[in-house]
Amino acid sequence: MRKLLLSMLGVSVLASTACNEASSGSENTSDITTNINTERNTEYHRVRTTAIATGLENPWGVAFLPDGSMLVTEKPGRLNHISQDGSERRTIDGLPRIHAFRQGGLLDVSVHPQYEENGWIYLTYSQANDEELTATTLIRARIEGDSLVDVEELFVQDRFSQPGRHYGSRIAWTNDGFLLMSVGDRGAEPPRAQDLMDHAGTLLRLNDDGSVPSDNPFVGRNDALPEIFSYGHRNIQGLVVDPETNEIWVTDHGPRGGDLLNRPQAGRNYGWPTVTQGFDYRTEGPYPGSEARQMDGIEDPFFEFLPTLAPSGLALITNGAFSNWEGNLLAGGLRPQRVLRVLKSDSEVLHIEELFTQSFGRIRDVRQGPDGHVYLLTDESNGSLIRVEAVPRS
Repeated sequence: MRKLLLSMLGVSVLASTACNEASSGSENTSDITTNINTERNTEYHRVRTTAIATGLENPWGVAFLPDGSMLVTEKPGRLNHISQDGSERRTIDGLPRIHAFRQGGLLDVSVHPQYEENGWIYLTYSQANDEELTATTLIRARIEGDSLVDVEELFVQDRFSQPGRHYGSRIAWTNDGFLLMSVGDRGAEPPRAQDLMDHAGTLLRLNDDGSVPSDNPFVGRNDALPEIFSYGHRNIQGLVVDPETNEIWVTDHGPRGGDLLNRPQAGRNYGWPTVTQGFDYRTEGPYPGSEARQMDGIEDPFFEFLPTLAPSGLALITNGAFSNWEGNLLAGGLRPQRVLRVLKSDSEVLHIEELFTQSFGRIRDVRQGPDGHVYLLTDESNGSLIRVEAVPRS
């Protein structure tokens, strides 16, 4: 396992020129924008942060349309269409029934790589059955005016279970046009992540219509579900694909400790809960059911985040707007309210810089837009969509 303590990496804590309090639902809009609309130095770039939209209720995912506008989900069950400068915001109607409870609700949003030709957008959410048990679900639809049309249900995880925890739900696209989607272990029964006949605790690989690619690693096996690409994950909420190499990068929640950066490969087992770097919440002893921190046949994590990150949202910097960050990952953190810039080689993490610590609130999503800027969502009851731009040093 390639595990490095942050103290060994020379972590740089980025001091904010704004108020260092995290934004919360009790703050008014002027307080929030005062915290956000500022400039600050990082190790290699001076950055300007701007509140594009505020007053969002626990926003979860952001996606970019060809005209520069953005789609932003709110967990209670709203889909917003926000103009590039934030001056216009419209609510898109026509969503299916969404079961919004604790960690469940309307979750990720993504735009088809050929959106200009086909108009498809993709959404994940928690769906309830008649017994109010829930499952992670994927749909696609088109936008016509202020409504969703041509709504198609593409995937529902195979087993409904108690609502509220570990839905996963990040979406990303591979260079060859396949859709990746994470499904969490659903919380109550972690060993489900080791069961290849259960979608819980997996990363899925689908065609754009929800069908199964013929070269998926478990196609043709009677003891495995064909949608599964990799398994043994706890709750992947950061997911990005390198546009040059087609490598997949994910950040996965551990329990107490054990938050991981991984590079999933087809058919591989990433261990949860049999192998974990985390500990039991109640006793701080070994996690129940965990047998080891390493084991033959189970992939070692690429990196373990210490101290905890509570990861959600992951971006890979790929163009010249942040020239000195190119090839770096930006990993969002919920509980510590920060973004980590991760400098990596092919085999290990070399350095980490801590950004925006307790400046904006819980970071739910991190994306690089087609304009080269970085966009953040804060998971607050009065959450924000924030643009991060590189500017010349003064």
